[in-house]
Amino acid sequence: MSEDESAMERRERGLAMYREVYGDNAILPPGDSAEFFDLLIIDQQFSEVWSRRALPIPSRRLLTIGVLAATRRFDIIEIQFKRALETGELTPEQVREVVIHLVSYVGTPSSGDLYRVSEAAIAAHVEDPPIRPSQSPG
Repeated sequence: MSEDESAMERRERGLAMYREVYGDNAILPPGDSAEFFDLLIIDQQFSEVWSRRALPIPSRRLLTIGVLAATRRFDIIEIQFKRALETGELTPEQVREVVIHLVSYVGTPSSGDLYRVSEAAIAAHVEDPPIRPSQSPG
């Protein structure tokens, strides 16, 4: 396999994992406008880290949410909560429990933001719950 083929395979593996983690409608930067995104996020973080099977996606997502809470990246936490609800990795009760657990570690100054993004994710999930394969529309 040539170096170009190997790089293309790695990119495809990374894109597939990115979509598995964030959903088929996950936003990607257009074209080659963000080389760092392709190299660092898709080729490394998703192709080489998220795709490792020793920890399943739900465990990796919880670790990620904890790091995001500690670094006050509530915008991305909301995306993570929404996807966890969409995939059934977490229930609304579990999302709230994650917030309760995290507040004791990241402090009360973060509690308002954690509460806000968790409830926004839950509200979006309740308004538009995903159709699971075992369910059929109408």
